[in-house]
Amino acid sequence: MINFDEEIEKFQPSLEIEQAEDVINNNDLTDISDILKELLKQKSDK
Repeated sequence: MINFDEEIEKFQPSLEIEQAEDVINNNDLTDISDILKELLKQKSDK
């Protein structure tokens, strides 16, 4: 049988996942609220 305690002790997260997490969290992506703000700004400027 699998000894889950031993397996958990040996577990190390992949560096690729940690690097991907940093990239995702640091991206400044446009979301729907940014688009709506821009549309409202354009409408009020007219």
